[in-house]
Amino acid sequence: MAGQFEATVEISRPVEEVFAFLADGRNDPEFSPRVQEITKTPDGPTAVGTVFTSTVKDAGMKTGRKFRITEFEAPRRIRWTEISKNVVTADEGGYDLESTGAGTTRVRIFNVLEGHGVGKLLVGFALGAARKDANAFGQRIKAAVEAS
Repeated sequence: MAGQFEATVEISRPVEEVFAFLADGRNDPEFSPRVQEITKTPDGPTAVGTVFTSTVKDAGMKTGRKFRITEFEAPRRIRWTEISKNVVTADEGGYDLESTGAGTTRVRIFNVLEGHGVGKLLVGFALGAARKDANAFGQRIKAAVEAS
């Protein structure tokens, strides 16, 4: 069983600034407390093919995650896919950004979660937790971008 969660938030920053912040996945710990550390390869600007490698803590367990950027259209759209082998993965995810006026941006974030092996039994729980936290997650993104 696969499923999606999403959140939409209005950020009081121009779309170019919001895009730049979100395009650098090394900023993820600023709004995602589950991300313990994160690196980017190769060095340089984020582009299609960039890989972000992280250590995350979910339900008390640490796992390694790798995400490859699959679409990158500044300042409107970022897409990724998880290339790590975990029991629950984000097979597709992304940000959609839209300028909503002078210095404001609407951001939609989503992830499609998929269970693998025993993860097929766990993905429903992961989706439930992600959906329950979705609005708060959006607010954490807003706070992090506005504080940067």
